[in-house]
Amino acid sequence: MRLDKYLKVSRLIKRRTVANEACDGGRVTVNGAPAKASRDVKPGDIIEIRFGERCTKVEVVSVAENTSKADAPAMYREL
Repeated sequence: MRLDKYLKVSRLIKRRTVANEACDGGRVTVNGAPAKASRDVKPGDIIEIRFGERCTKVEVVSVAENTSKADAPAMYREL
């Protein structure tokens, strides 16, 4: 699954366009390397998102095309 879509489906970022802009702006890294929105995400990857002072670091647990709001937090584990 594409990184921008994963961020939206897992509800780490509210909209896919915002996720795309964050990737283009260099605010998202996967396994320590800057990531483009088109990068494939798989279980075990470490995603770090920086928005201003806030920094969120998560590990991908599962990848699903669609998920409910209640099940979205099960897609990742905060570090």
